[in-house]
Amino acid sequence: MSDLLYPTNTGALAQRRQELAPEVDKAFKAFSQAVFAGGALDAKTKQLIAVAVAHVTQCPYCIKGHTKAALRHKASEAEIMEAIWVASEMRAGAAFAHSLLALDEMENAAGTD
Repeated sequence: MSDLLYPTNTGALAQRRQELAPEVDKAFKAFSQAVFAGGALDAKTKQLIAVAVAHVTQCPYCIKGHTKAALRHKASEAEIMEAIWVASEMRAGAAFAHSLLALDEMENAAGTD
């Protein structure tokens, strides 16, 4: 048994995933290629967005893969870090904004005593 929380992404594991659901695997890969193709946003910008989102979703595979892809698309280390900081602010900002729900519930509870 591995001491790692997440297994290393090996070719064998990827092959097994593909074997278990080949049509879904094929469709997901096609979807991914379409999403990351150049369009209204260039490939570098899309990879910077993916790096930021990967940090919010906390997917280690996505963090590593999209950071590598962003570098391949000529994103600078400063651009990657800035994208991560934007993601960090958004995640913290969401907690801050949602505090209104708790405040509302506290007010509601105080009014029913």
